[in-house]
Parts: sequence; structure tokens; C-alpha cells
Amino acid sequence: MNKPESIVEITAKDLLGPNSVACPNPKMTAWSGHPRVFIALGEDGQGSCPYCGTVYRLKHGEKLAGHH
Repeated sequence: MNKPESIVEITAKDLLGPNSVACPNPKMTAWSGHPRVFIALGEDGQGSCPYCGTVYRLKHGEKLAGHH
């Protein structure tokens, strides 16, 4: 199993659309970018980028829309 390049913890306010995030994220440097992709978070509150392997994970206590 490959180790992810990094783990980015997000809040529910960081989500774009229905439980998704965009990668690269604004904190990444432009020179190391890849095409912008939207990553749907699973019921476990995380998802990973198919290009760079960055894992996006909801911070502890945050909830996805529709999951209480």
C-alpha cells in the first residue's frame, strides 16, 4: 500500500457541492499542481486524490450532509 503524500483535515464548511472537495487545494504550490479534480468523500468522511494521493479527511466531530 502506498503511503499518501499528505493528509488534509477539512471541516464541513470546506466541502464543495455534495460532500466533495477539490484537489489541488489552495495551499498547494502552483508548480506541483495537476488538473483540478473533485473528490467525493465516502461515508467514512475521507477520500483521496487519484493524481497526487493526498487524503482529504473530515476533522473529528464534523459530519457529512445527510449523515447524523
